[in-house]
Amino acid sequence: MMKTANRRTVLRGVVGGAAVSVGLPYLNIFLNANGTALANTGAPLPTCFGSWFWGCGLTPGMWEPRTVGANYEIPPELRPLSAFRSKMNVFSGMKVFLDGKPPTPHQTGHQGALLGHVPKAGTRPDHPSLDVLVSNKIGTKTRFRSIEVTGGGSPGQSVSRRSGSALNPSEVSPMALYTRLFGPDFKDPNAAEFIPDPRVMVRKSVLSSVSEERKALIKELGVADRERLDEYFTSLRQLEHQLTVELEKPAPMEACARPEAVEESHPGLEIDAVVKNLKLFSGLLAHALACNQTRVFNVSFADATSSVRRGGETATHHILTHEEALDEGMGYQPRAQWFNEIIMGSLADQAAALANIREGDGNLLDRTLLLASSETGFAKVHSLENIPMITIGSGGRLIKTGLHVQAKGDPVTRVGLTLQQVLNVPVSSWGTDSMETSKAFSEIFA
Repeated sequence: MMKTANRRTVLRGVVGGAAVSVGLPYLNIFLNANGTALANTGAPLPTCFGSWFWGCGLTPGMWEPRTVGANYEIPPELRPLSAFRSKMNVFSGMKVFLDGKPPTPHQTGHQGALLGHVPKAGTRPDHPSLDVLVSNKIGTKTRFRSIEVTGGGSPGQSVSRRSGSALNPSEVSPMALYTRLFGPDFKDPNAAEFIPDPRVMVRKSVLSSVSEERKALIKELGVADRERLDEYFTSLRQLEHQLTVELEKPAPMEACARPEAVEESHPGLEIDAVVKNLKLFSGLLAHALACNQTRVFNVSFADATSSVRRGGETATHHILTHEEALDEGMGYQPRAQWFNEIIMGSLADQAAALANIREGDGNLLDRTLLLASSETGFAKVHSLENIPMITIGSGGRLIKTGLHVQAKGDPVTRVGLTLQQVLNVPVSSWGTDSMETSKAFSEIFA
């Protein structure tokens, strides 16, 4: 081990430990008769969590069910999700409280909903996002703690962050994600014989040495430098964990199968291309969950301002929400509203990809809890009231589904608190200032 640690030495350790992939499936012989739990221990199949974000909200009056509770009628903009009504909960009426802080359009809404916090003007949010809190609980035994993707073509299109300076960037290429998950380093989890890769053993040994250097380096730094290196060290710890998993024999999973390779796509903001790329991502994410390579994923439809447009047109979804006049007969903006139905259709593609993977008598969606949300209740005026929030799946019967839950004037953090509690994150309240709440939606607890 070197006497003096420096950043170049640590970075060289990371290069020496290049990322690898491993799939972890379950076979029928490991499951009970219903395919819902492990036969030898009775432990349930692992719960998965996903977040699915889109910008510019939905049309007020066209996404909220008219009745509260069960057996609600699907409203117009949620019709693409009709096949999942019985597995879906719709939350309406909630808002983001500012506490005197000026809002940042297209940012404040999702910060309140997914961080539980609205930062002061000119400052970055310094709280981890909901998915990170969940992955700290359920994502520590998989190859990847979480996977982020976007259909919009920019890695910065992500609402997942470990801290104010540590954004989890999105993958923009389905082919790149396929290679990362199922490329040359993918190991057949059903092979009778397991031989640890000696190259991984060397990498793990190098990183163990780097870990000691890291501890010494931290002692030499001031508070500011420690904060600047936090993101790097977090990545290093994840790499160490990934190599540890690589050296262990994977536990089989019934539904794991290597998907067909995907062709290179062309990311962009034409909505047909966005939807196409996200459909490819949906299938890859579903296989990643089925193979237990991750239990947490995050999807961003595009950027928070929804800069998508129809082919051959220049007006974006965002521009239309502001500049298109309300149709006097319809009472809404028809061109802008068209995008909402397409976006909900893309969300339906993700739910279908999960539902299409069979596991025993059920499917992957049954043990997944997917949260879909936006950043505004009415994009035309950047409203922070009545922000759409939807869950699909029960996380393995952790929650009741098929409900419309209305909570007029309550903070959106109630949803995040509820999901953390059902996923066994040890938290009794969540949020800051007026966003703080200890009131979970107990009516959906199973």
